[in-house]
Amino acid sequence: MSSSTKSKVKPLPTEAIQQHYSQCQGELQALAQKIGELESEADEYGLVLVTLEESLAKEPERKCFRLIGSVLVERTVKDVVPALQTTREGIHGTISTLAEQYKTKEQEFETFKRDYNIRPVPAS
Repeated sequence: MSSSTKSKVKPLPTEAIQQHYSQCQGELQALAQKIGELESEADEYGLVLVTLEESLAKEPERKCFRLIGSVLVERTVKDVVPALQTTREGIHGTISTLAEQYKTKEQEFETFKRDYNIRPVPAS
């Protein structure tokens, strides 16, 4: 790293560096956890859609129940399937957005570690 690059880095006290490091780690973990939760939810929607698509082909007027908020509503399969597909697509869109945020945050974290010469200490 050149000396001109090092001079652009604002010197911080050790405590501030440690705090920022922990904050970045926490943000990355939170994003990864949320992505995992959403992927699991999208998988559940996929399983429900596979099941309902069989009914949609055979009995589109068949009753089914959907939990919206805390209210259980009765609908027909032909009404529920498009709504579930839209919701699943929205979840996938959110996952993509969060994945981009994760990559950006990870790059910022790597830059921070490189700028302040932070290296993990091997466990003894």
